[in-house]
Amino acid sequence: MTLMRSPRLWCALLLAVVALGEVLVGSAGTGAQEPVSLRFAFWGDPAEQAAYEQVVSGFEATHPGIDVAIDYTPGQTDYYRKIATDFAGNDPPDVFLINYRQFGQYAARGVLEPVASYLDASPTIAPSDYAPIAMDAFQFGGDQVCMPQNVSSLVVYYNADLFTANGVPLPVPGWTWDEFVEAADALTQDTDGDGMIDQYGVVVEPSMYRAVSFVWSAGGEVVDDLDAPTTLTLDTPEAIEGIEKFVSLGASGHNVVPPEEEVAAEEDADRFMRGGAAMFLQSRREVPTLRQIEDFTWDVAPLPVISDAATVLHSDAFCMASAAADKDAVWDFVEYAVGETGQLILTETGRIVPSRTDIADSPIFLDGAPVDAGTALSGAGSPGPMMALPPASSEVFLDNIPAIHRLPSLSTWPEVEDVFNAEFDRAFYTPVDVPAAVARVIEQSGDAFARAAADGGAS
Repeated sequence: MTLMRSPRLWCALLLAVVALGEVLVGSAGTGAQEPVSLRFAFWGDPAEQAAYEQVVSGFEATHPGIDVAIDYTPGQTDYYRKIATDFAGNDPPDVFLINYRQFGQYAARGVLEPVASYLDASPTIAPSDYAPIAMDAFQFGGDQVCMPQNVSSLVVYYNADLFTANGVPLPVPGWTWDEFVEAADALTQDTDGDGMIDQYGVVVEPSMYRAVSFVWSAGGEVVDDLDAPTTLTLDTPEAIEGIEKFVSLGASGHNVVPPEEEVAAEEDADRFMRGGAAMFLQSRREVPTLRQIEDFTWDVAPLPVISDAATVLHSDAFCMASAAADKDAVWDFVEYAVGETGQLILTETGRIVPSRTDIADSPIFLDGAPVDAGTALSGAGSPGPMMALPPASSEVFLDNIPAIHRLPSLSTWPEVEDVFNAEFDRAFYTPVDVPAAVARVIEQSGDAFARAAADGGAS
């Protein structure tokens, strides 16, 4: 008796095949319905942490098949150390935030997944939605590698009450370096008559990231080729002038910044917040903290001008690890985070100058209006009776955009900055021969540029 001649055996076999098929289909369906998990790493203060957690919650609510595990580190230095360790251990986060000055080292190693193809196929966001300089900062090898969340710049935060009480004109767009120094000098005071200065004109860290704005303002350049740099160009007369003016804020010049021991004892933001400094040079990220000030009125102004208006880009982006198991899910999260909803959530905190131009022009950014049904992105909405939150001159950040310069997205750029900072980190406190120090920086950073060129580590 053969199988084909036995109806009973044929029916039994057929039923078994059908049952097996149902089991296989059911198993596949169950697997497809299991949530995808991804890890999102970021750093920031508590207000930023709450905002990113809100972004994650909103994303998960609209993408029920994706779970996002939050990997939060409070401090920036600790965060970047952790990210480096994670990548070295082959356990990177699926998506993480990084500053453009740091991201080149990862892009050059091929451990980031470019987002260009995802962006081109997106039905909800497009490159034209975002500030071009922020997009450019996260390109590498001709690809859009990461999606920027902000397009901030270095500005002057100032205590308007101190200016007014001392008869010092308030900063205005286009104010000169000399006017800036005159204000800082007038507002550096011994307020209690004990012979010791206790109110300083300005607080700013003596770092490369702060000095370069003045290099550009004086007409100098930082590197020989922004997209394929081979050396620093800080030894030109214009660049030297910019650095010398910046250094002159310290003890060897105008002496309008706190001495080294006081800087070590108190953070610049804390000094400004208690009224111990009239001006504070920082990016937009300080706003949520400064909004806690109740004792005086503060605002923002552009940096003073030496020859040309100039400031440095501050921008962070969401990057996707090439090792991510489900890149489509990671892109869904990135698309949400830099899309309208995610940008609104982060903008409402005051932390960012949104990279999306429509939201940057909205009352949510310009006035600190809450995100609600009555607030229109076009700017037609009104926060109603709510008083606008400081800074009153948030438009300064938008007006700054044409004057923003960016630094290279070089694989070894953090090393270049470290070389500069090692030479100039005490420049406010002890005399420094700027041309000689610059010559040493150029020589000592040469190896970093050479290694970047060898590994294709330029944008």
